[in-house]
Amino acid sequence: MAASLSRTPSGAGNQRTWTYSGWFKLCTTDQNVFLLSAGAYGDSKSMQFLIANSGNFLQFQGFSSGGSADFNCETDAELRDIGSWYHIMVACDTTQATASDRAKIYINGQLQTLRTATYPTQNYDTGVNTTIAHEINDRPGGTFEQQLYASHIHLTDGNTYAATTFGETDATTGQWKIKTSPSVSYGTNGFFIMKDNGSGTDQSGQSNNWTANGTIINTQDNPSDNFCIISSLDNMAGNNTTVPGKLTTGNTAFSTSDANRIYTRGSFGVNSGKYYWEAKQGNGTGWAIGIMVEGMLTNTNNQFWDNTAICGVAANGSSNTLYINGASGDSWNTGITVSASSIYGFALDVDNRALYIHHNGTYLTANSAVGDPTSGSSRTGSVLGELTTRGGTGGLNYIPVGEFIYPLMVDTSTNNYSELKMNFGNGFFGTTAISSEGTNASNIGKFEYNVPTGYTALSTKGLNE
Repeated sequence: MAASLSRTPSGAGNQRTWTYSGWFKLCTTDQNVFLLSAGAYGDSKSMQFLIANSGNFLQFQGFSSGGSADFNCETDAELRDIGSWYHIMVACDTTQATASDRAKIYINGQLQTLRTATYPTQNYDTGVNTTIAHEINDRPGGTFEQQLYASHIHLTDGNTYAATTFGETDATTGQWKIKTSPSVSYGTNGFFIMKDNGSGTDQSGQSNNWTANGTIINTQDNPSDNFCIISSLDNMAGNNTTVPGKLTTGNTAFSTSDANRIYTRGSFGVNSGKYYWEAKQGNGTGWAIGIMVEGMLTNTNNQFWDNTAICGVAANGSSNTLYINGASGDSWNTGITVSASSIYGFALDVDNRALYIHHNGTYLTANSAVGDPTSGSSRTGSVLGELTTRGGTGGLNYIPVGEFIYPLMVDTSTNNYSELKMNFGNGFFGTTAISSEGTNASNIGKFEYNVPTGYTALSTKGLNE
């Protein structure tokens, strides 16, 4: 969600007893992320439930007029895992005699230990469920929207529930997973939004709809199937502190004219299997897209080519011509003219140490053979076959055995504009949906072009196929 949601209840509900539960995927750790707020900061009985940028811990706070905190509960746990879904909830019941029972915060089903525990006084009336402005991914009276994925958000007015109402432990994996249809009572101002349709339409039956401020994209990414995004945590080349500010649309789009070369990777790495993703070129030519090994993260000088510890292969947009680069002097011109609307597909066969790239659906020719991602051990038309100077015979060393391979996105220039829009299976290039969906036997993700047989998306379900 690159937007916020807002609602002002027409009547008051239960201000003392309520539960807020939602599934959220973070895109940054350097900004406050307001999961739920009621009233502008400093207003009497205003409330905010957020991930604080000061330490990435959860804060549940209520205020008197003038900004004095009436209560402040902060978790020990720090939420810094970019690209993973969290189940986050707070159960508030200020009628309880025991102070610690008045505010309980849960992360992935676990009741959290608090680093700061100033609880609401007994029978304290919070701003929630009153007739003041409520917002999700923002705070009334300000502009604090962040890149954020959100799903299955509930508010129960008048009832508190345990975390097990909204999630459960998977018997096979041991991971906390979503319950998509929890049995709860919503009360007067309760709601259930962001269920399947990516909107503020209330699906609890209470008609407590929310208004979208900005564009909400209904992607394939969800708590049951987490998709790869561009990581904002890596500072490759030693100077990429501005990377988070270059990422948009839920960390799937990358644009920069930064004076420093900027290197980013996907949030998923793989050391076996066959995977497919796409990229759409935007404005500018100072870009590179492809694959890399984890060792490239420590590189501080070179670009995406390899040396004794670094390995990267990418299509490069320089000179408006598509290149596949391994090292200096280890590249070839495919003869394809790129444009601002070009779409590239990447079929990575880790098992056979092969990489196939298509341009607008036509696979590149390598070693006089058209790329065939289904060719298996014969590696017919693998672009790595053209890279032999440092990649060994057939470029095999570009995918070292046992090492994790990541999608790679690079701003290769110190002055040219670079823009890339990745589709790891969400079905969008930036905010634009794919124009026509290709075939996909795995049924995981939505892509512009056909997913080769035997390949799947870089997602949790794809990795577990």
